[in-house]
Amino acid sequence: MIELKEGSKAPLFTGSDQNGNMVKLADFKGKKLLLYFYPEDDTPTCTVQACNLRDNFGLLKKEGIEVLGVSPDDEKKHKKFEAKYDLPFALIADPAHKIIDKYGVWGEKQLYGRKYMGIHRTSFLINEKGIIKKIILRPKNKAHAEEIIAFWKQK
Repeated sequence: MIELKEGSKAPLFTGSDQNGNMVKLADFKGKKLLLYFYPEDDTPTCTVQACNLRDNFGLLKKEGIEVLGVSPDDEKKHKKFEAKYDLPFALIADPAHKIIDKYGVWGEKQLYGRKYMGIHRTSFLINEKGIIKKIILRPKNKAHAEEIIAFWKQK
């Protein structure tokens, strides 16, 4: 796993979203960005997190915060997830782990004593200049938007 630190430059990336559009970090220059990594579309915890961001999307936009999700799922699965929950933000498909590996969020996990490899749910708050201002290692999925807004308001 790559160990990114707060205050370092966010790694550049380009990826395809649920609509087949190419999205890159440079698209967000001059904007605050929530780049959040999650394990899998349409699973209970990932859905809670995505719906919290959806429900508070207006507040995030009001604070000038853009939202971008990344998981190993493909475009087709992202499109179904977006449609099912009416998600208003882009979801990047990263089945080859190009972005996931750059951000160091893939690693060993453990569930009920079983070890396996997977995404460590992590959010990166990136400022207008492309600097990582905050890394949230264990987001409060039911209140993720609130913790993001609170962080930016204290700055």
